Parts: sequence; structure tokens; C-alpha cells
Amino acid sequence: MSVIEQAVEARLVAAAPRMAHIPATLRYDVNDPFAVRMSFPAPATLEGVPVSWTFARELLTVGVTDPAGAGDVRVKPYGYDRTVLEFHAVEGTAIVHVRTGELRRFLAETTDLVPVGDEAAHVDVDGDLDELLRDAC
Repeated sequence: MSVIEQAVEARLVAAAPRMAHIPATLRYDVNDPFAVRMSFPAPATLEGVPVSWTFARELLTVGVTDPAGAGDVRVKPYGYDRTVLEFHAVEGTAIVHVRTGELRRFLAETTDLVPVGDEAAHVDVDGDLDELLRDAC
């Protein structure tokens, strides 16, 4: 298995109309071992199209216990059993709450697949460089 996907229920706090609860999806792919992707369905976005955010797995790992992030994605604990994820874009900011237990379960599965510290062993630097140079020509 090289991809983990987990559905989570995110509670919308701000910035997008229409839905109080969002059926978001967390995704981890061993081919991009440092990253996590969180996707939101079209009805939950201002533009009415599906939106995905990609950010560091480490950001999510730190953010379930301590505030983390200073850029477009910020994560911090909220109360006993929630984690806040803030997504900042030119169009506005979306803030969602996710059950911390769901995030911890997802992170545990990603760590079973690629232990923290072993990510570089799953990166094909030569292949990525070849692809980058091929596209540049």
C-alpha cells in the first residue's frame, strides 16, 4: 500500500458558506512522503469547486499538540479533543475544526507506512530531477 486516505468530518468555523460540517479527506502518498493533502468538496468552497491543500506532515504532527505554521496553513490544538486548521488564501481564510483523534489515527497510519525520519528514502531525487529537466527543455 502506498497511499492512505481517510475521511474526516471538519466543522466549518469561518469563510465558506452553505455547510456547517464538511466531509473532508486527508491523503498521504508514499511518493510524496513529506506531505499531507486535505481536500474539501465543491459545496464547501467560495468558488464552488473542490479545493485541496498540501502541507507538511510535520506541520500536522506538531499542530495537534502545539501551535504550528506561519504561512498559508496553520494548525493548533483547540480544547480537549479538537484541532484547528486555518487555510489562508487571497480569497479569504477558512477555519475548520477536526477531531484530534481522527488526525492522530491518520498520522499513525502514515507513520506505519513511512516512519518519521525515513521520508528521504522514499524520494526519487534522480527521477524527479530528470522530470524537471525534461519539462524545462
